[in-house]
Amino acid sequence: MIKNIHHTAIICSDYKKSKHFYTEVLNLEIIKETYRAERKSYKLDLALNGNYIIELFSFENTPRRISRPEACGLRHLAFSVENIESAVEELQAKAIPTEPIRIDPITGKRFTFFSDPDDLPLELYEI
Repeated sequence: MIKNIHHTAIICSDYKKSKHFYTEVLNLEIIKETYRAERKSYKLDLALNGNYIIELFSFENTPRRISRPEACGLRHLAFSVENIESAVEELQAKAIPTEPIRIDPITGKRFTFFSDPDDLPLELYEI
């Protein structure tokens, strides 16, 4: 039945700032940008390595969502990286703070967290 995850939808509070973050900081590729005048809303389709992964939406007057501490709901979005130190250095060079690198006690893999402009938790997971 289910084949894989198609995309993750994110609603942002500041479209220009979030578009810059996801395309310039994380280097995701723009597939299509659509402005829906009737909703006063942007929809930005983003890809990573040619794979469609994120729909970034803007809406007026969106309520804040609690993301920490461990609120019920979608916990975070994780990106795999080959070298976590290099990925952390690249983010920090772009003024994006990261948490200290940790080791997953179950898998033994290294990971860290950082946030998008709306403080949504994002993870780097070393493969």
